Amino acid sequence: MTTENTEIDQELDETTLENNANGEQMIIEELSVEDQLTQDLAKEKDKYLRLFAEFENYKRRTTKERIELFKTANQEVLLAMLPVLDDFDRAMVEINKSDDELLTKGVELIHEKLKSTLVSKGLEQVEVKAGDAFDADFAEAITQIPAPSDKMKGKIVDVLEKGYKLGDKIIRFPKVVLGQ
Repeated sequence: MTTENTEIDQELDETTLENNANGEQMIIEELSVEDQLTQDLAKEKDKYLRLFAEFENYKRRTTKERIELFKTANQEVLLAMLPVLDDFDRAMVEINKSDDELLTKGVELIHEKLKSTLVSKGLEQVEVKAGDAFDADFAEAITQIPAPSDKMKGKIVDVLEKGYKLGDKIIRFPKVVLGQ
């Protein structure tokens, strides 16, 4: 009988364990379904926030790129106009030597209009003059000559061609002569 009782007890214990296990499983499943939904919601919120942040970064980046494009879109045209502006500057020097004030005034008005139009499109002159210290980041040295004085050694002696920048970008470096 003990063997039969033991077998019956084992069967009852197994059945009870299964029932308890199923009951616990149901409780665990109910909690895990709730937890699972909470976790899924948190994941979806995180995914949404990341996507939203990524989209905001994309908008900022494209806006910045568009602004940069507008700033530099005229670069080729402005580069093509720089030799014309240089010729105009040289012509102004020669015309100022003449005695005809009306001619001088008329050409000067046209020259100023051209310069103001180019400035309105973002063109700025790079300010470099004789006596300034040479900086290779802002000027291009064409040649070196003996310095007229000791204090002019390593400095700009003459500016051969003006330099221009568009926004913060130098589109043509000034060409200078250095004293040695």
